[in-house]
Amino acid sequence: MFMSRRHAYLTAPSPVQGLGLTAGEIAAHPALHRYIRQQAQLLLHAYEGNPRLSSVFATQQRWLMGHIALALHFRAAAAGQSGGLTAARFFDDVATHEVASRNTADAFIKEMLQYGYAQPVMGAADKRVRPLEPTQASIDAVHGWMAIHLATLDKLDGDCRVATYLGAPDAIADLQPLVADGLLCSRRIREPERTFSLFTWLDNGGVVMEWLISGIEEREAGAARVPTGVVSIAALADWLKLSRTHLARKLREAEEMGSIGWEGKRGRSVMWVSDGFRREYARAQAVKLAIIDEAFNARFRSNAGQTAGAAKDSPKNSQRLGGPSN
Repeated sequence: MFMSRRHAYLTAPSPVQGLGLTAGEIAAHPALHRYIRQQAQLLLHAYEGNPRLSSVFATQQRWLMGHIALALHFRAAAAGQSGGLTAARFFDDVATHEVASRNTADAFIKEMLQYGYAQPVMGAADKRVRPLEPTQASIDAVHGWMAIHLATLDKLDGDCRVATYLGAPDAIADLQPLVADGLLCSRRIREPERTFSLFTWLDNGGVVMEWLISGIEEREAGAARVPTGVVSIAALADWLKLSRTHLARKLREAEEMGSIGWEGKRGRSVMWVSDGFRREYARAQAVKLAIIDEAFNARFRSNAGQTAGAAKDSPKNSQRLGGPSN
């Protein structure tokens, strides 16, 4: 059962809202699996709306690099400085947080420019540093991502984070850097569990997991094997624009872990996921949601003294990302 001090507002708003949800409390919520299944469905809809942009951030490494780049941009803008996102600052932060090699970071920046998700800052005073900025498409994507996760948090405790967020001008510019801090400083985000870790390094691996989770039918908690909506590996690979061989190899590894399997012939019958994998996914989502909730409280509720710690490994007084506003 969900922890007793939160029970009073599981079904309706109450005066104690805003205390913040911890990862442990979120993971223990009796309706969490249903809510993160709905969240996965919304994230898949976002992917379908712009597959190329979603694919750019669909491995954990690229996802974290994207957050670093956006945080640099937003913090510089908040300080009234254009050009806070430069390749040099980006490379420094990627190296500081040990997210990727310089070559990988450089390839990421070039891809952002190639596909129009970042662009040179027009009229920059110092053209030697080649300042960049995210395009509106990138900002809209992270704005939607943030709203989806805030909606999940609202379902958990009956609060109104989404309304608050949407009602605050440019809230994404304040909130995203705090979320980036939390993600980059969280050991549980950076070192995910067995099966989750397996998929985080696969191109579109996050989308694969969302596909699996979104296709799960409502079942009694604790069922050892839960059927998904996946029947054909080939169809899934085609939809994700992935190599069928590569996807099949990753699924075989997950099968050897006991995390997935098929009710009949491999790859040509209904796939099931184990209860263990479903719980892994839920714990990972709980950590991420708690980090987002802590950032939300810091942005919208700190003046009221209501900011709460999200998880033991979340960055209560952690080092902020490097940038011109530090």
